[in-house]
Amino acid sequence: MNVQSFLEHHGLTTHPFDAEEARLDPIFDRLISARITHPAFGKILGRIDQPATSIVFGEKGSGKTAIRLMMSRAIAKHNDDQPTARVMPIAYDDLNPLLDALLRTHKQNTKAVLKGFRLEDHQDMILSLAVTRLVDALLDPEAEAKKEGGIILPEGYDKLLKRMPAQKRRDLAVLAAIYDQPVSGSVADRFDRLRSKLRLGWRLPAAMFRHLATLLTVAVVVAAGVQYFIDEAREPMWLLPLLAVLIAGAVLAWGWWGLLIFRLWRICWDTTHAMPAVARTGKELSQMLGQLDAGDLKRQPLPTPHAADQALRDSRYQLTRRFVDVMGEMGYAGLIVLVDRVDEPTAIAGDPEKMKAVVWPMLDNKFLKQDRIGLKLLLPIELRHLLGKESAQFYQEARLDKQNLIDRLEWSGTTLYDLCNKRIEACLATARADQPIGLRDLFAEDVSRDMIVDALDQMHQPRDAFKFLYQTIQEHCQITGDDQGDFRIPRLTLDTIRRSQSQRVQNLHRGLGPA
Repeated sequence: MNVQSFLEHHGLTTHPFDAEEARLDPIFDRLISARITHPAFGKILGRIDQPATSIVFGEKGSGKTAIRLMMSRAIAKHNDDQPTARVMPIAYDDLNPLLDALLRTHKQNTKAVLKGFRLEDHQDMILSLAVTRLVDALLDPEAEAKKEGGIILPEGYDKLLKRMPAQKRRDLAVLAAIYDQPVSGSVADRFDRLRSKLRLGWRLPAAMFRHLATLLTVAVVVAAGVQYFIDEAREPMWLLPLLAVLIAGAVLAWGWWGLLIFRLWRICWDTTHAMPAVARTGKELSQMLGQLDAGDLKRQPLPTPHAADQALRDSRYQLTRRFVDVMGEMGYAGLIVLVDRVDEPTAIAGDPEKMKAVVWPMLDNKFLKQDRIGLKLLLPIELRHLLGKESAQFYQEARLDKQNLIDRLEWSGTTLYDLCNKRIEACLATARADQPIGLRDLFAEDVSRDMIVDALDQMHQPRDAFKFLYQTIQEHCQITGDDQGDFRIPRLTLDTIRRSQSQRVQNLHRGLGPA
């Protein structure tokens, strides 16, 4: 029997169980607004208007990515309902750019880079994603608003920028200079446009000293030329002292300008070398920071590798707080960072020890409990096993008891049965909408609901449940001819596929078989 014939007989337009990844599942897109998900979803999401951290461990296929997508949709709905208290979602689900940047910068092998992985690298990458989106919104608000989860600026945001305190405008300019990473175009050109919107103007003493030094140099040349060509008997008595004063002034002006430029370059060099995760050169940074007042730069918590006190060591936290304050002026109450797919980067390739090297720096109570920031860490179950081997000191520093920890995403057979029913309902043809069917209707009369629930319970999670049902339908169609007209799956087929799929799942959990 053709599978399509089986589906059409039951009024299904598409196969309910052939997708294995939520990101590429069209049926999940139809169900996402119905919030058909894990019972612990409410705890994981928490209150959107008061972002808080959650840490979730789950098997491959347990629905972590689906939960992330549903959280993104819930945040979008909240932002539509609460335009004056929006929350900015940051999808931190692709670590390849970060790891590639560290490998290029350090020019070491993967093992050495992962061994030296720092919390600061995560902080820099998250700030880069957030700041780039904000700059995109300020420079092209319509294009940014059309993006999924894009920043929506309040009406009259230009006037809002003018009323924004000068310190916050300078903070935003510094954040853009350090972290803005556009997909295309010149970062310096973007900074010029942003600086114009922020009405910061040109206030660099170094530029004034350079102009003054140039003017004095020209005056020295003119005075020297006059003294050289004028008749000695007619030379004014004040010309030689004036020339001496001009020379001394030019030397001092050039010297002071050189000192300011040296300091600026030193700041930029230190900053770029302290944040290898961000693609920024010292020349680019000096070009942008050089347009700001030198006194203002001294009051900025720039990340440097030579931090001598706690304030400088906490520079990323301070920069993050300043970014959140700026977003508050834009009508955003906080940020939610969605961390997912940490096992997928090429440099990690699912290795638990490599995942640990990347994830463990984030398990710091100070980082996880930042004000108005919620981190949602959706982590592979392998890291839960490694977490159980850590010392008491590690738990004390991470304070996982305060992080809304979900030890394991577990699904009951009943929950999976309801989920499968919703998928079938989503695939039902419009013409059959008045004749709804459920999962039980695909099976023969001697197959009870409890039998199906028990079989799904042995699958443990959505992906394996869908594989089980997909294989069951395939097997029935393969052993049934078109002329038989038997469109209901018998109990024997259910039991046969249940045994084979249950063994596959057990082998997977024991590490004896592939996913």
